[in-house]
Amino acid sequence: MASSTPLEHVRNVWEKMQGNSPIYDFLLSDAIIVSATKGTVKARLTLSKNHVNSRGTIHGAVSATITDWSGGLAIATHGLEKTGASIDIHVTYIGTAQVGDTIEIEATANKVGRSVAFTTIRIYKLVDGNPGSMVATASHTKYIREAK
Repeated sequence: MASSTPLEHVRNVWEKMQGNSPIYDFLLSDAIIVSATKGTVKARLTLSKNHVNSRGTIHGAVSATITDWSGGLAIATHGLEKTGASIDIHVTYIGTAQVGDTIEIEATANKVGRSVAFTTIRIYKLVDGNPGSMVATASHTKYIREAK
């Protein structure tokens, strides 16, 4: 790992991604990576008008984008600089959040193999700074292009 801790490494990977992905820049520029250990990343994002649908609640495509982004960062905790291409994303929408709500994203790399990685993501609405009701759960499978 290039940096001394998983958190520093993941923040560095995220910094390198910024400016290279218009969708991430548009939706996730305000995301804050709160913690990272090998296999797990936690981040927070306060929802704005760019994150919601016509009913004023978090858009499903935003949850899918968060899944793609955070799953990749969880894979990066294994020392990878690039985390490949998505093979499959499955999102289950359980609850909702609105503009002004802060969500917590918890991404776990369940298995990082030589060519494929499997992740699980949970998105919660924060209540008084703690995870409250669940907004979505997701699984994300990626083909890893970079050798360990």
